[in-house]
Amino acid sequence: MKKEITIIGAGLVGSLLSIYLKKRGYDVTIYERRGDMRKATVAAGRSINLALSDRGIKALEEVGIMEEVKKIAIPMHGRYIHNADGSNAYQAYGAEGQFINSVSRGDLNRKLIDLAEANGVQINFNEKCDHIDFKKNEIHFINEVSQHLTTHQSPLTFGSDGSYSAARLTHQLQHNRFQYQQHYIDFGYKELTIPAGANGEYLLDKDALHIWPRGNYMMIALPNMDGSFTCTLFFPFEGEPSFNTLTTKEKVKLFFEKTFTNVASLMPTLEEDFFTNPTSSLVTVKCFPWIRDDKFALIGDAAHAIVPFFGQGMNCGFEDCLVLNSLIDKHMEDLPNGQVNWKLILDEYQALRKPDGDAIAELALNNFVEMRDKVGDPIFLLQKKIEAAFSKKYPEMWTPAYSQVTFSPKIRYSDALKNSIKQQAIMDEVMKIKDIETNWQEEVTEEKILSLLKFNKTSKA
Repeated sequence: MKKEITIIGAGLVGSLLSIYLKKRGYDVTIYERRGDMRKATVAAGRSINLALSDRGIKALEEVGIMEEVKKIAIPMHGRYIHNADGSNAYQAYGAEGQFINSVSRGDLNRKLIDLAEANGVQINFNEKCDHIDFKKNEIHFINEVSQHLTTHQSPLTFGSDGSYSAARLTHQLQHNRFQYQQHYIDFGYKELTIPAGANGEYLLDKDALHIWPRGNYMMIALPNMDGSFTCTLFFPFEGEPSFNTLTTKEKVKLFFEKTFTNVASLMPTLEEDFFTNPTSSLVTVKCFPWIRDDKFALIGDAAHAIVPFFGQGMNCGFEDCLVLNSLIDKHMEDLPNGQVNWKLILDEYQALRKPDGDAIAELALNNFVEMRDKVGDPIFLLQKKIEAAFSKKYPEMWTPAYSQVTFSPKIRYSDALKNSIKQQAIMDEVMKIKDIETNWQEEVTEEKILSLLKFNKTSKA
């Protein structure tokens, strides 16, 4: 049985994976390119909040650390929509009692690093992965401070070093049929801040994720433990308006006062934040294969980076860890003397997670259009109202797409994508019903959905 495992990257997924493996008795060492974030201030504009939902929670519970994470999480029960005309609307995320959680990326990462070390994981900081020699099972690192070169022997390595993974690159360069695709959308993001009130109070409802949809762009805000909100502006790089056109503090001030009227006055450091915090890009990464025999595997963003519009990047990476752990259990008895058949485990891990990684990437891109535009559209809102009413009456027949992804960890992302396509086709027909705006609660609407569901089931059979 291989008792030594190396993880490249001490981010969210790498840290969680190390806890899983350490609890199984492995000697786990993490090498992290950055310095110890617990000893340094997170760079401005890099502490974007995340939405922890059921898939991620299940993975944290499985390894026994969710109660610790809960201490730094704030429940959000729905979307609070701030429309351009000054009106507001609230949309519950799911059934009563269902919610997602706002958590600071930096706070969560520090918490997971603490828990990893508490479990006995060795973490080496400022160590940049330079090269992996897969024939010798050796990883070469360069210390970012001293420039000292070291070589580490590793029978099994996990690359969890994010979207721009060095581990993935060296794997790719030594594989003659490696498939790689990256796609940048024409929008970037910038972090902004709504500070707490004079007495530390929240200036917006803290129980919701706030969205300012503006058609071609949007801003969102998630609550922090200290009473502030972390805002993210998702905005075109080019065009009118865009990051290219907001070139002075005066232009930024006037734009926000006109476009985000109800919140601009709550952002006293707006102009400074806008020009100090970086403008970052949004990339989707798909690649294959993720694994190399029983020696190496990609996990988290290194395997499947996605845009953040479904709030599933972290949750998907955490689910990777959960699935991998379940496969270790499944194949524990495959070899004699308590050995683990890592070749079989990694093969099955890749077979299960690759389709799901591709599916959530597509779902996340689709959800961007919904968040920035459709959440303010009366027809879209009516459709969601019809779906919610039907689902409440027939929960075994209809689970809304958002709930499938966010609150139904037993449903694979790949199945959620297929289901959402079928459901949208049904709703497209339902929304054609004459006078649907006024008679959506009539029996004709319910009967139409039931007949289309029955037709789909019959056609499939």
